[in-house]
Amino acid sequence: MTYSSNATGILLAAGLGTRFDPSGRHNKLLAALPGGTPVVFQSARRLLAVASEVIAIVRPGAEKLADVLNEAGCNVIFSIDAERGMGATLGAAVRATSEADGWLVALGDMPWIEAATYEAVARQLDAGAELVAPFYQGKRGHPAGFGIAHREALAALDGDAGARGIFSTHAPFVIEVDDANVLRDVDLPGDLGQI
Repeated sequence: MTYSSNATGILLAAGLGTRFDPSGRHNKLLAALPGGTPVVFQSARRLLAVASEVIAIVRPGAEKLADVLNEAGCNVIFSIDAERGMGATLGAAVRATSEADGWLVALGDMPWIEAATYEAVARQLDAGAELVAPFYQGKRGHPAGFGIAHREALAALDGDAGARGIFSTHAPFVIEVDDANVLRDVDLPGDLGQI
């Protein structure tokens, strides 16, 4: 892709992934996709294809994950807020990038989203839409685009609900996509081999 967004990319990569490995020994974001690429590396590269600056949020102690994300091209922030959930992590990322013109938010465990989907969301965000989301067969997926009108609400997020509250009170600009991957994440080890 040759499109470069004005928005700052945020890659949320601070979850525990306990369904993937209840013991906590194997981080699903570092698991290899067919071909050997770590899940989070591919997720980061897809986001970096449209956002020249990407902030990746990880939990303290995730140095190996941070190394992979740095190698992908992300700026990594260790967030102590990660223990409180995805909303707290997203809030920390927005506070760390408060001068941004907008945010393109993606999840580290969604490596298959097509580049065209990222670009479509970014283009609408850059065109002035304040809230953007791709929809596949009527279901909202990722990545999500947030304009500066949502800066304060995003920065104040806490807990594990993410940005659901914003979506419940504001209608997004809907982008219908033919990309089922906007709904598809790595949840269990068996998900890795599905193409």
